[in-house]
Amino acid sequence: MSSRIIRCGNYSLALGKRTLIMGIVNVTPDSFSDGGQFYDSKLAISHAKQLVKEGADIIDIGGESTRPGSDSVTQEEEQKRVIPVIEGIADEVNVPISIDTCKSEVAKAALNAGACIINDISAARFDPKIAEMAAKCEVPIVLMHMQGTPKNMQKNPVYNDVMEDIKEFLKERAAFAVSQGVPRENIIIDPGIGFGKTLQNNYDIIKRLRELRELNFPILIGTSRKSFIGTTLGLDVDERLEGTLATVTMSIINGADIVRVHNVKEVKRAVKMTDAIYR
Repeated sequence: MSSRIIRCGNYSLALGKRTLIMGIVNVTPDSFSDGGQFYDSKLAISHAKQLVKEGADIIDIGGESTRPGSDSVTQEEEQKRVIPVIEGIADEVNVPISIDTCKSEVAKAALNAGACIINDISAARFDPKIAEMAAKCEVPIVLMHMQGTPKNMQKNPVYNDVMEDIKEFLKERAAFAVSQGVPRENIIIDPGIGFGKTLQNNYDIIKRLRELRELNFPILIGTSRKSFIGTTLGLDVDERLEGTLATVTMSIINGADIVRVHNVKEVKRAVKMTDAIYR
């Protein structure tokens, strides 16, 4: 995409010149990729700082697992997990912090604690007030496509045309966010790899990612360690780095502006090389 600046509190994210890296910090006992590894807030804080040292441009902190089949947690529990981590790194890192949540009250508490981006996998469907919160606090919001909910999303997902359906969904959700006062320049879209998608759907999304450019929003994509990589390669979750690097590279070539990943150090090298050739 042509150069664009996204304002995130005291930070500015420059898009178009290079691919930005969003580093994942799961403060959960049951996430698919690293469940429990950073459930302790001190470990999560240390991990977040390490990801910044390795080259993360954004730190994304989540307190609720959204793996297939997962149940929702209470607002109180989610806040108990994420707020100490955000408070612990807000003055210690020099990159914007994103709160990965679907709940407006969790988002509010996180923004008050030092976050400055909302990353909502439900695209403001589960709690529509979250769009109003993004508008009121003047922060960017990521709107992601998902068919169903994490509990049921992988039970026979069906599309007429996966990319056209995703495009129409994101167009409608962006219009809703704008209707709640979110400026268009504060909207980022995510096609939702692995969220209500078949193996072939995920391949098609990456292959056809450039079609999302028609909506004229920055594109974020998260392929890191996901099950379609494991299925393709026959590998467990902790052995999917090379597959992740391949999907990240293809996503950049096909139009991604931001990649959301676990292994920042290795992805940073692959991204830098891909950008040097492609951009």
